[in-house]
Amino acid sequence: MRFSDQLLEAGEPIWNAQQSHPFVTELASGTLEESAFRTWVCQDYQYLLDYARVFAIAGSRVRDEETMMHLLGVAHRILADEMDLHRSFAENYGISGSELESVLKAPTCVAYTNFLLRTAYEGSVAEIAAAIYPCGQGYLDIAEYMAELATEDHRYTPFIDKYTSDEFGESVGWMREFVDRCGERYPGEREAMKRAFLTSAKLEYRFWEMAYTEECWELEPTTAVATPGIQ
Repeated sequence: MRFSDQLLEAGEPIWNAQQSHPFVTELASGTLEESAFRTWVCQDYQYLLDYARVFAIAGSRVRDEETMMHLLGVAHRILADEMDLHRSFAENYGISGSELESVLKAPTCVAYTNFLLRTAYEGSVAEIAAAIYPCGQGYLDIAEYMAELATEDHRYTPFIDKYTSDEFGESVGWMREFVDRCGERYPGEREAMKRAFLTSAKLEYRFWEMAYTEECWELEPTTAVATPGIQ
Protein backbone atom coordinates (compact mmCIF):
# COMPACT_ATOMS: atom_id res chain seq x y z
CA MET A 1 0.00 0.00 0.00
CA ARG A 2 1.28 3.46 -0.88
CA PHE A 3 2.21 5.53 2.13
CA SER A 4 -0.21 8.24 1.00
CA ASP A 5 -2.96 5.61 1.11
CA GLN A 6 -1.95 4.73 4.67
CA LEU A 7 -2.28 8.38 5.64
CA LEU A 8 -5.68 8.67 3.96
CA GLU A 9 -6.82 5.52 5.73
CA ALA A 10 -5.73 7.00 9.08
CA GLY A 11 -7.56 10.22 8.23
CA GLU A 12 -10.75 8.58 6.98
CA PRO A 13 -12.89 9.63 9.99
CA ILE A 14 -11.80 13.23 9.44
CA TRP A 15 -12.58 13.01 5.71
CA ASN A 16 -16.03 11.63 6.51
CA ALA A 17 -16.65 14.43 9.00
CA GLN A 18 -15.68 17.02 6.39
CA GLN A 19 -18.02 15.55 3.81
CA SER A 20 -20.96 15.63 6.19
CA HIS A 21 -20.24 19.15 7.43
CA PRO A 22 -23.12 21.55 6.65
CA PHE A 23 -20.78 24.02 4.92
CA VAL A 24 -19.92 21.29 2.41
CA THR A 25 -23.42 19.89 1.93
CA GLU A 26 -25.08 23.29 1.73
CA LEU A 27 -22.48 24.64 -0.69
CA ALA A 28 -23.11 21.58 -2.87
CA SER A 29 -26.85 22.28 -2.93
CA GLY A 30 -26.39 26.04 -3.38
CA THR A 31 -28.18 26.84 -0.12
CA LEU A 32 -25.14 27.96 1.89
CA GLU A 33 -25.62 31.37 3.51
CA GLU A 34 -23.78 34.06 1.59
CA SER A 35 -22.20 35.40 4.79
CA ALA A 36 -20.60 32.00 5.48
CA PHE A 37 -19.17 31.86 1.98
CA ARG A 38 -17.88 35.42 2.30
CA THR A 39 -16.11 34.36 5.49
CA TRP A 40 -14.52 31.42 3.66
CA VAL A 41 -13.39 33.67 0.78
CA CYS A 42 -11.68 36.16 3.09
CA GLN A 43 -10.12 33.61 5.41
CA ASP A 44 -8.96 31.29 2.63
CA TYR A 45 -7.39 34.25 0.85
CA GLN A 46 -5.30 34.90 3.95
CA TYR A 47 -4.59 31.17 4.30
CA LEU A 48 -3.37 30.89 0.70
CA LEU A 49 -0.82 33.65 1.20
CA ASP A 50 0.85 31.52 3.86
CA TYR A 51 0.25 28.27 1.98
CA ALA A 52 2.23 29.76 -0.92
CA ARG A 53 4.98 30.74 1.50
CA VAL A 54 5.16 27.16 2.78
CA PHE A 55 5.71 25.84 -0.75
CA ALA A 56 8.38 28.49 -1.34
CA ILE A 57 10.17 27.55 1.89
CA ALA A 58 9.94 23.87 1.01
CA GLY A 59 11.41 24.65 -2.41
CA SER A 60 14.39 26.31 -0.76
CA ARG A 61 15.00 23.27 1.43
CA VAL A 62 14.91 20.37 -1.04
CA ARG A 63 18.10 19.31 -2.76
CA ASP A 64 17.04 18.11 -6.20
CA GLU A 65 16.43 20.72 -8.86
CA GLU A 66 13.25 19.19 -10.30
CA THR A 67 11.43 19.13 -6.96
CA MET A 68 12.67 22.63 -6.16
CA MET A 69 11.31 23.97 -9.44
CA HIS A 70 7.96 22.28 -8.92
CA LEU A 71 7.47 23.52 -5.36
CA LEU A 72 8.40 27.08 -6.30
CA GLY A 73 6.11 26.79 -9.33
CA VAL A 74 3.20 25.77 -7.08
CA ALA A 75 3.84 28.81 -4.88
CA HIS A 76 3.62 31.00 -7.98
CA ARG A 77 0.45 29.31 -9.25
CA ILE A 78 -1.28 29.76 -5.89
CA LEU A 79 -0.56 33.48 -6.00
CA ALA A 80 -1.27 33.95 -9.69
CA ASP A 81 -4.18 31.58 -10.31
CA GLU A 82 -5.94 30.23 -7.23
CA MET A 83 -6.01 33.61 -5.52
CA ASP A 84 -7.47 35.11 -8.69
CA LEU A 85 -10.48 32.86 -8.10
CA HIS A 86 -10.82 34.33 -4.62
CA ARG A 87 -10.51 37.86 -5.97
CA SER A 88 -13.25 37.01 -8.45
CA PHE A 89 -15.45 35.63 -5.67
CA ALA A 90 -14.75 38.74 -3.61
CA GLU A 91 -15.84 41.02 -6.43
CA ASN A 92 -19.02 39.00 -6.97
CA TYR A 93 -19.92 39.17 -3.28
CA GLY A 94 -19.14 42.82 -2.71
CA ILE A 95 -15.83 42.38 -0.90
CA SER A 96 -13.38 45.14 -1.80
CA GLY A 97 -9.76 44.39 -2.61
CA SER A 98 -8.57 46.32 0.44
CA GLU A 99 -10.96 44.37 2.68
CA LEU A 100 -9.76 41.07 1.27
CA GLU A 101 -6.13 41.96 1.84
CA SER A 102 -6.55 43.43 5.32
CA VAL A 103 -9.07 41.04 6.89
CA LEU A 104 -8.05 39.76 10.32
CA LYS A 105 -7.38 36.04 10.42
CA ALA A 106 -9.86 34.11 12.56
CA PRO A 107 -8.44 31.93 15.37
CA THR A 108 -8.64 28.73 13.32
CA CYS A 109 -6.92 30.34 10.35
CA VAL A 110 -4.15 31.56 12.67
CA ALA A 111 -3.75 28.08 14.15
CA TYR A 112 -3.60 26.40 10.75
CA THR A 113 -1.20 28.80 9.04
CA ASN A 114 1.05 28.95 12.10
CA PHE A 115 1.24 25.15 12.15
CA LEU A 116 2.15 25.00 8.47
CA LEU A 117 4.77 27.74 8.69
CA ARG A 118 6.33 26.24 11.81
CA THR A 119 6.50 22.88 10.07
CA ALA A 120 8.08 24.52 7.02
CA TYR A 121 10.77 26.21 9.09
CA GLU A 122 11.38 23.60 11.79
CA GLY A 123 10.19 20.26 10.40
CA SER A 124 11.83 17.95 7.90
CA VAL A 125 11.03 18.01 4.19
CA ALA A 126 9.07 14.79 4.76
CA GLU A 127 6.94 16.47 7.44
CA ILE A 128 6.30 19.43 5.14
CA ALA A 129 5.12 17.08 2.39
CA ALA A 130 2.68 15.43 4.79
CA ALA A 131 1.46 18.73 6.26
CA ILE A 132 0.57 20.31 2.90
CA TYR A 133 -1.08 17.18 1.50
CA PRO A 134 -4.48 17.28 3.33
CA CYS A 135 -5.37 20.66 1.85
CA GLY A 136 -4.87 19.50 -1.72
CA GLN A 137 -6.31 16.01 -1.44
CA GLY A 138 -9.07 17.19 0.86
CA TYR A 139 -10.33 19.88 -1.52
CA LEU A 140 -10.18 17.48 -4.47
CA ASP A 141 -12.09 14.74 -2.65
CA ILE A 142 -14.66 17.08 -1.12
CA ALA A 143 -15.25 18.96 -4.37
CA GLU A 144 -15.80 15.66 -6.18
CA TYR A 145 -18.26 14.71 -3.44
CA MET A 146 -19.98 18.09 -3.84
CA ALA A 147 -20.23 17.49 -7.58
CA GLU A 148 -22.05 14.21 -6.87
CA LEU A 149 -24.48 15.98 -4.52
CA ALA A 150 -25.17 18.97 -6.77
CA THR A 151 -28.29 18.54 -8.91
CA GLU A 152 -27.96 21.75 -10.93
CA ASP A 153 -25.71 24.75 -11.49
CA HIS A 154 -25.91 27.51 -8.89
CA ARG A 155 -23.90 30.44 -7.56
CA TYR A 156 -21.29 28.17 -5.93
CA THR A 157 -20.72 25.99 -9.00
CA PRO A 158 -17.44 27.83 -9.87
CA PHE A 159 -16.02 26.60 -6.53
CA ILE A 160 -16.85 22.99 -7.41
CA ASP A 161 -15.54 23.41 -10.96
CA LYS A 162 -12.22 24.84 -9.78
CA TYR A 163 -11.43 22.06 -7.35
CA THR A 164 -12.57 19.23 -9.65
CA SER A 165 -10.61 20.55 -12.63
CA ASP A 166 -7.99 18.41 -14.36
CA GLU A 167 -5.35 21.02 -13.53
CA PHE A 168 -6.10 20.87 -9.83
CA GLY A 169 -6.24 17.07 -9.92
CA GLU A 170 -2.79 16.93 -11.53
CA SER A 171 -1.41 19.24 -8.85
CA VAL A 172 -2.79 17.02 -6.10
CA GLY A 173 -1.41 13.95 -7.87
CA TRP A 174 2.08 15.45 -7.68
CA MET A 175 1.64 16.21 -3.97
CA ARG A 176 0.62 12.61 -3.39
CA GLU A 177 3.71 11.33 -5.22
CA PHE A 178 5.85 13.72 -3.16
CA VAL A 179 4.44 12.21 0.04
CA ASP A 180 5.11 8.69 -1.26
CA ARG A 181 8.69 9.54 -2.22
CA CYS A 182 9.36 11.00 1.20
CA GLY A 183 7.78 8.01 2.92
CA GLU A 184 9.99 5.63 0.98
CA ARG A 185 13.17 7.69 1.29
CA TYR A 186 12.78 8.47 5.00
CA PRO A 187 11.03 5.48 6.64
CA GLY A 188 12.14 6.69 10.06
CA GLU A 189 10.05 9.83 9.56
CA ARG A 190 6.77 8.10 8.85
CA GLU A 191 5.31 8.60 12.32
CA ALA A 192 6.21 12.29 12.25
CA MET A 193 4.65 12.53 8.78
CA LYS A 194 1.48 10.87 10.05
CA ARG A 195 1.23 13.34 12.94
CA ALA A 196 1.71 16.30 10.59
CA PHE A 197 -0.86 14.90 8.15
CA LEU A 198 -3.50 14.31 10.82
CA THR A 199 -2.97 17.73 12.39
CA SER A 200 -3.51 19.45 9.05
CA ALA A 201 -6.52 17.23 8.32
CA LYS A 202 -8.13 18.18 11.63
CA LEU A 203 -7.48 21.84 10.92
CA GLU A 204 -9.06 21.41 7.48
CA TYR A 205 -12.23 20.26 9.22
CA ARG A 206 -12.03 23.18 11.63
CA PHE A 207 -11.66 25.55 8.68
CA TRP A 208 -15.09 24.54 7.33
CA GLU A 209 -16.51 25.00 10.82
CA MET A 210 -14.82 28.39 11.15
CA ALA A 211 -16.40 29.61 7.91
CA TYR A 212 -19.83 28.17 8.68
CA THR A 213 -20.02 29.75 12.14
CA GLU A 214 -18.30 32.93 10.90
CA GLU A 215 -15.77 32.56 13.67
CA CYS A 216 -14.13 35.70 15.01
CA TRP A 217 -12.13 36.79 18.01
CA GLU A 218 -14.41 37.15 21.03
CA LEU A 219 -12.48 40.07 22.47
CA GLU A 220 -11.53 42.88 20.12
CA PRO A 221 -9.72 45.99 21.35
CA THR A 222 -12.01 48.99 21.02
CA THR A 223 -9.78 51.76 22.32
CA ALA A 224 -6.08 52.27 22.75
CA VAL A 225 -4.77 51.60 26.23
CA ALA A 226 -2.97 54.65 27.57
CA THR A 227 0.53 54.16 28.94
CA PRO A 228 1.18 56.02 32.21
CA GLY A 229 3.38 59.04 31.72
CA ILE A 230 2.93 59.07 27.94
CA GLN A 231 0.53 61.55 26.33
